[in-house]
Amino acid sequence: MAIILKNGKSFNKDGVIERTELKIENGFITAIGSKLHSEEADEVIDVQGKLISAGFIDLHVHLREPGGEAKETIATGTLAAAKGGFTTVAAMPNTRPVPDTKEQMEWLCKRIRETAYVHVLPYAAITVGQQGTELTDFAALKEAGAFAFTDDGVGVQSAGMMYEAMKRAAALDMAIVAHCEDNTLANRGVVHDGEFAHRYGLYGIPSVCESVHIARDVLLAEATGCHYHVCHISTKESVRVVRDAKRAGIRVTAEVTPHHLLLCDEDIPGPDANYKMNPPLRSKEDREALIEGLLDGTIDFIATDHAPHTEAEKQKGINAAPFGIVGLETAFPLLYTHLVETNILTLKQLIDLLTVKPAECFGLPLGKIAVGERADITIIDLETEEVIDPQTFVSKGKNTPFAGWKCKGWPVMTFVGGKLVWQKGRE
Repeated sequence: MAIILKNGKSFNKDGVIERTELKIENGFITAIGSKLHSEEADEVIDVQGKLISAGFIDLHVHLREPGGEAKETIATGTLAAAKGGFTTVAAMPNTRPVPDTKEQMEWLCKRIRETAYVHVLPYAAITVGQQGTELTDFAALKEAGAFAFTDDGVGVQSAGMMYEAMKRAAALDMAIVAHCEDNTLANRGVVHDGEFAHRYGLYGIPSVCESVHIARDVLLAEATGCHYHVCHISTKESVRVVRDAKRAGIRVTAEVTPHHLLLCDEDIPGPDANYKMNPPLRSKEDREALIEGLLDGTIDFIATDHAPHTEAEKQKGINAAPFGIVGLETAFPLLYTHLVETNILTLKQLIDLLTVKPAECFGLPLGKIAVGERADITIIDLETEEVIDPQTFVSKGKNTPFAGWKCKGWPVMTFVGGKLVWQKGRE
């Protein structure tokens, strides 16, 4: 079956937006032009004036299944991804049970094939049960379908264990993806160790508990030759360490979340658990350093750290509620409105940070609009302004600090392998 997308626009190879029409056959892009012949298609979809982008790639999401189905499932999380324009996501392993054996990974891959709306790349745990005491069988997990290795949600506390993990990952040409947090410095914190924490008498998480872990790990990566990737970088010191490591030729990459780019602890209105995430919202100076790091290439791409929780959990208050906010359905509109329309990033830069850049960092054959490429495509309305309303989310998680924000840049159609998996108005 052939589909033609009519009357759209996209970036050409010179980075200029031009009128674009696409032909999709058998899951792949087979023709691109300014005007294709409609009679050559079985179906014609008019995307009048909308931006045609490669499907977004989010390498940091929490789908909660198995064990956390009250918060999210693979089906609801990947539908939320499709609604947000993401066609590939990578799922973190902090589920119950943890994917730390060949059998668990095989079960997870089967469940993904059966229920996911978009492509899902499953992470395997670095340590058994994410307990930090025994390494998993990396070779068996890779064979079973693991995308990379991470204990996201907790940092690997032992330098010796991380060193051994990186050696094993390097031997398999796999990446170590790290949540960076030294528990001896975390101080039972619930928010950044700054003005907000002091004002409300809350335990603070100091910046150094993240940056000291990154400093340790980049040296381990240098020693082992491992691809080391930093999750949700949040402090100016961390940016400096990654920048210096890259200058030294160490194989390190890093991601940043939309919420760390757009908010700082000064923006937290009160002890509201919808502002509680790990790493926490840092200072204004940290937020500015993250943007600078994104602009100069120190930070490689943007990932949402989509972390759904139930409403009851988040109502426990800022001390007792779990860390994390959702992000798949609001990432692009927030970033487009507050970074592109304010001239901090160009639209091309933002698209690349959500498509080409994550694909390049992990060697994925994704993120491009070209003949012969898989038809993972997002159609975006850059003009219509809407208010973020968590009750409209298809994710089970409604926990966001961005409720009520007005944004432009809403995905309106998402194709995965040439199949229309989500369309605005047909939810």
